[in-house]
Amino acid sequence: MMKIGKLIITVLTIVSCFGNGYAHSNDKSDRSLTAKQQGIIPIAALTAKGELEQLKPALNAGLDAGLTVNEIKEIMVHLYAYCGFPRSIRGLQTFMEVLDERKAKGIDDETGADASPINDERSKYDRGKANLEALLGRPLDGPQTGYAAFAPVIEIFLKEHLFADIFDRDVLTYAERELITVSVISAIGKAEPMLRSHLAICLNVGFTPEQLNQFVGILKSTVGKKEAKAAQTVLNEVLENR
Repeated sequence: MMKIGKLIITVLTIVSCFGNGYAHSNDKSDRSLTAKQQGIIPIAALTAKGELEQLKPALNAGLDAGLTVNEIKEIMVHLYAYCGFPRSIRGLQTFMEVLDERKAKGIDDETGADASPINDERSKYDRGKANLEALLGRPLDGPQTGYAAFAPVIEIFLKEHLFADIFDRDVLTYAERELITVSVISAIGKAEPMLRSHLAICLNVGFTPEQLNQFVGILKSTVGKKEAKAAQTVLNEVLENR
């Protein structure tokens, strides 16, 4: 298990330093994902896939890269909205095992900050709408269309729960939450419209095309070639249509 953990750390380091087969730019530190951001990708993706034995070394690598205990907990909480409670809870249980193993070895991991209290008198729907508008970079006016018009209740759930209850928790930034989201959607597959939308949001919250190509490279190295190839196809479309 320790060898696998070291392998994941080595893979993330190589991808960070030298780019990957999908990248199309020179290596510049300000265009690379941080070590913590790189650690998020396999944790989110492997939890979503239910690959718990592979998740353990990814969790170790994430902690070693500087992710706090509360940040990793929050990754698990966030991703349930995209892949369900069963995967999220199994991820949390696996994380508990990893923390116990590290504690037994004398490793004292940083707990990190808790979510700040929310002091906002707006309704959850209005808070969620405002958060989503910030992510998209445009106002959400006019009548509902598509699935939101077909099943209005799910649009309410999205605004009030996902984009208010979850996104208002400041343990993670919007950028980190979007990185989790694209990792999960890429891992579960067959959700190209959602992946396309969230990759576009990634660009809007500050990720560069080089960083998103790096994301695909890390996905390829730590999760699988099939998932990476599908994500690359969608990313290419997003970048071509900017």
